[in-house]
Amino acid sequence: MAAPEISQTRLYERLTGDEDSRMCRDIPDEACREQPRNFFLHLAASLGNKLADELASARLVLPWLLGMIGAPLWMVGLLVPIREAGALLPQVFIAGFIRLQPERKWAWVLGGVLQAIAAGLLALLALFGQGSVGGALVLAALVVLSLARGISSIATKDVLGKTIAKQRRGTLMGWSGSVAGGVTLAAGGVLILLGDRPGELALAALLGVAALGWAVNAFCAARIEEVPGTVEGGENAWDSVKTGLHLLRDDRDFLHFNVARALLLASALALPYVALLGQQQSGAELGGLGILIVVSGLAGMLASPVWGKRADASSRRVMRDGGLGTAAGCLLGAAFAWLPGAWSETVWPYALVYALLVIVHSGVRLGRKTYVVDMAGADNRALYVALSNTLTGVLMLAVGGLVGLLAQWLGSAGLLAVLALMGLAAAASAQRLPEVE
Repeated sequence: MAAPEISQTRLYERLTGDEDSRMCRDIPDEACREQPRNFFLHLAASLGNKLADELASARLVLPWLLGMIGAPLWMVGLLVPIREAGALLPQVFIAGFIRLQPERKWAWVLGGVLQAIAAGLLALLALFGQGSVGGALVLAALVVLSLARGISSIATKDVLGKTIAKQRRGTLMGWSGSVAGGVTLAAGGVLILLGDRPGELALAALLGVAALGWAVNAFCAARIEEVPGTVEGGENAWDSVKTGLHLLRDDRDFLHFNVARALLLASALALPYVALLGQQQSGAELGGLGILIVVSGLAGMLASPVWGKRADASSRRVMRDGGLGTAAGCLLGAAFAWLPGAWSETVWPYALVYALLVIVHSGVRLGRKTYVVDMAGADNRALYVALSNTLTGVLMLAVGGLVGLLAQWLGSAGLLAVLALMGLAAAASAQRLPEVE
């Protein structure tokens, strides 16, 4: 039994660059002794979660699913708002409940199991769903998926802080991101190889793998050795909301930032409609979806480091450029749909637009995260972030519903033109923000 432990410890030390795996910062001695084992459990859990997130993406895979089963166009506009808002809105209340649990990993397990069940239902809908009823069931499953994501998100961060020492957490996330990115690209490659074969069964298999990924996430979370923590402290959720509303009224720069952030939602809301335009060229064949998955993965991997360096210099300018890039990508997507020609009747033009918008959206996310952290002080940073996330969740639902109605009226291409105007307004708003770096 000793040999596997030695091998695991040495592998941990090699991955982290740590010559002594028993050197720990800010975690108890009991957690320190279990750190190498917990590191690999976190790694496997994160891999399962990241892979499942990509294979059941509300920005790419679920729009493809709705298009395949013939759901109404307005339902596509609700995918991203439900996915994001369902995870953001209840967090302030979920956090209070999780705080009362001595071992928070069981909340993580619950979130993983619920996500696995929801993904399994989506796989069945890929086989048997049809029309408006099938689309409504997809949205219902996505609500469960989103709420469960919120539970897991809070619990995962809490357990990570209790079981993995400082200066090891970033390494852990880096390795999981790299491995998950490679596996996702491989999944996209497999779909491309499927070529012109009918996609119902393949899409169901894709969502089934996502369900398996969340099951692995829950299984690994359950096996993590977590030292029971304190259940005292923390502010009442309603008190936090009231404090945040006062802050929003008194801090005009914070209010202005949230206006810009709301307008920048255009970058996320445009992605499902570009995917839907690509699906309309591929029909029920999943080769086109594979192309979009591959270009999306490559674009995200290449863009984030560049945006990160620029955000450290000026997150305001990154947000501004994100708005301009959103406008350019949306107009290009609309032009491809409107202009005649056989060259626009394949998935490739929309794959180009999708990659561009993924790059832009990466910048928007990095820019706004960096800006809110830099503008807040150490004593109110958590409140700024929580309030901004809650506001974004509310606006996601409101704007997403309006976008869905416009799409039903204008079509996907017309909706992209409207989102281009929203991107320009976001750029103008971000340009007027003060520098905080």
